Amino acid sequence: MKEKIGVLGGGSWGTALAILLANKGLDVEMWVRNKDQANEMDINRVNKKYLPNAKFPDNLVVTSDIERSIHNKDVLLLSVPTHGVRDTLEKVKDIINEKQIIVNVAKGIENNTLMRISEIVKEILPNNKYAMLSGPSHAEEVATNIPTTVVSASVNKEVAEYIQDLFFTPTFRVYTNPDIIGVELGGALKNIIALGAGISDGLEYGDNTKAALMTRGIIEIARLGASLGANPNTFSGLAGIGDLIVTCTSMHSRNRRCGILLGKGLSLDEAVKEIGMVVEGVKTTNSAYKMASKLGIEMPITEEIYNVLYNNYDVSNSVNKLMGRDKKHEMEDIAINNNYNW
Repeated sequence: MKEKIGVLGGGSWGTALAILLANKGLDVEMWVRNKDQANEMDINRVNKKYLPNAKFPDNLVVTSDIERSIHNKDVLLLSVPTHGVRDTLEKVKDIINEKQIIVNVAKGIENNTLMRISEIVKEILPNNKYAMLSGPSHAEEVATNIPTTVVSASVNKEVAEYIQDLFFTPTFRVYTNPDIIGVELGGALKNIIALGAGISDGLEYGDNTKAALMTRGIIEIARLGASLGANPNTFSGLAGIGDLIVTCTSMHSRNRRCGILLGKGLSLDEAVKEIGMVVEGVKTTNSAYKMASKLGIEMPITEEIYNVLYNNYDVSNSVNKLMGRDKKHEMEDIAINNNYNW
């Protein structure tokens, strides 16, 4: 059987994955909200705005008709920004078949409800099987067949393995993971740390500073994740440290680039406008800060980035505050809970 795929969202990542699946010979229809943009992409066979160097295969169709992109499909790839997931699913929930598998590739946490995307999908489409595809994977590289590894996460082993097989290519290696909570949180929260890494670069700090932010950042991510039921080991894998590394170090990363502009003195509005695309870490910082406050979880980097974004704190002062915090054990849980005598 040759699967039929519907891709909801025509940004860079949705486009890259649509191209990948179409290159495997699958029939792919990609929904783009703007009718003129959809027509232009379908005629010229390229996403000029987001991926100008990646041509569309003949079996990739672009449409502004969302019902067409869903009808008679085996898998629906959910590739709209996090803040648009609920509205999109509410719009189409009555035409989605319960047998269709939902695969999310957006990375974020809903601001108002603090829900992960799997929780939103479960609320709106309670009978559909769900998987998350995440990991260190810039669209610009995947679309040009640069070797990449990601993880397919689902509470259902068969679904995780089915999505693994669906996306697996000689240059796109897919692992499986049952920890949907950890994979979703790792993909979302690393964007916050990438903003911090960019701010550090914008301030012209060095590699030492960025390494410290990344290392202590993954500790924060794992700390919040564990409190929500994630497996701590997930954060040492592709959806954790892997995604964190690529997002904090690459100029493909919108979050890092936004942070660089903030470090150079631009306002948040100016920085986001210059990036010209959704910067998921901005909204995710708001969600993560609220979650940490609600649960009583210590996340000092997240707190300082929240203050920079939403309280207009000076970025240099935020770095000084992080450096001047009270002295601590590096591995507090190990040092304190195991009663080391040293």
